[in-house]
Amino acid sequence: PARALLVPTGVKMTNEPPKGLRANMLGSFITDPIKDPEFFDGVAGDNAWAWKPMLFGLVFFHAVMQERRTFGPIGWNIPYEFNNTDLRISVRQLRLFLESYAQVPFEALEYCTGEANYGGRVTDDKDRRCTMAILHRYFDPEALAPGHSFCAGESADAKLYIQPVAETHEEYCAAVRQLPMLASPEVFGLHPNAAITKDLKETRELFEACLLTQSSVGGGGGSSGDAMLTRIAEDISSKLPEDYDLEAVQAIFPVDPMQSMNTVLEQELTRFNRLIVIVRASLNNLKKAIKGLVVMDAELEALATALLQGARPALWMKRSYPSLKPLGSYVADLLRRLEFLQNWIDHGMPDTHWLSGFFFTQAFLTGAKQNFARKHAVSIDQVDFSYNVLDETPAGTPEDGVYVYGIFLEGARFNKDTALLGESEPKILLTDLPMMWLRPQNVTDLPEVPHYSCPLYKTSDRRGTLSTTGHSTNFVMYLKLPSDQPQSHWVLRGVAGLTQGDD
Repeated sequence: PARALLVPTGVKMTNEPPKGLRANMLGSFITDPIKDPEFFDGVAGDNAWAWKPMLFGLVFFHAVMQERRTFGPIGWNIPYEFNNTDLRISVRQLRLFLESYAQVPFEALEYCTGEANYGGRVTDDKDRRCTMAILHRYFDPEALAPGHSFCAGESADAKLYIQPVAETHEEYCAAVRQLPMLASPEVFGLHPNAAITKDLKETRELFEACLLTQSSVGGGGGSSGDAMLTRIAEDISSKLPEDYDLEAVQAIFPVDPMQSMNTVLEQELTRFNRLIVIVRASLNNLKKAIKGLVVMDAELEALATALLQGARPALWMKRSYPSLKPLGSYVADLLRRLEFLQNWIDHGMPDTHWLSGFFFTQAFLTGAKQNFARKHAVSIDQVDFSYNVLDETPAGTPEDGVYVYGIFLEGARFNKDTALLGESEPKILLTDLPMMWLRPQNVTDLPEVPHYSCPLYKTSDRRGTLSTTGHSTNFVMYLKLPSDQPQSHWVLRGVAGLTQGDD
């Protein structure tokens, strides 16, 4: 006989959504109020014909919103906890609107469902843009026609995700049961490469969990572990350059109202000096602790554990630029950034700038706008960039603006043959964006061309903390990339620019 599940008083239980698109949709159809026959079949009036197709679309939308979380940042910048409460209020609101208006109020339903009910949880403006793009696929007059496909892919499974020819609750449940067990990324609006991204994410989480089960260094590293730590610390210390002489740099690049890049360089050197100091000091203290000259405190023990595991030490990241690279790649990246700045000091401002090499990228971009604004005597708040992708590396410096390189594209690629955004090639997750000319112009002079407003982030994690500007600290700017596809196509793809990879 079945036994009742006894829950102790005061204990709260969480009802997790079923895993998988099909299970998620089926679970929604058998919960209140949808499973209630009176509610499901009780809509009357002029809009009764739209009730069940729109209800099916709303359930589909709810499942997609939850399942996109499994794809990591390419699905959502922030993994929101959408739940049955969001669906329940949206379903009741859908019925109310259909019964209250003579025609189907698509715009009102989109706003209330996307911006209020689900959007109330969304704190990132790029995720809000994605929410509305997803919802429009289901709250659209064409989506109510039987046989309408909700998947733009060419695979055989994609043809199964359609508006069913059904009338009763049982027929709708039967149509959901006919869906594939494993949903293609194309159902969520993503490129098929997103399946690789999802698998890599799950693998990374598994290995990180395995590393947490290992004993710490303090539990008994042994003489061999101490020797390895010493070699790692000495190797990194030997590669670090001396601190930058800020006074000497100021003498070469004095403050100049007409050349803001001098101030940008000084600020960058100051930030990198702080990082170099903490890296060098922590490594020296670790070597002393191994020899027994100083106490191995919690910070040094955490540093030792990170070095042995090939991870970024938390002590360094407190003063570091954002990065998700492992230890070896992080050190190599840091040295390359320092070399970029040293070449600037030795040979003057470069003709082309490695955008990924800046500690605080926004200061560099603002400096480029300030130079234009002061040169042409215009207000800086009336200045914005035009984004020109170049065919080849230019000679010299531009009259206005800067040439930049080092940007990656995730979720798409730049097709050099068409000079437009294009679909990613199979199994290629990141592609290089060609060198760009960021040309400051008066906002009234900016050309209006079809484009995709591509968000540029510092790391592939995409999310950060909200700053006073209202943007995430990981967000840099929008790149306006030429495209012959509507904005929603690339928004659903999760296309974004990155200043650095994870490797």
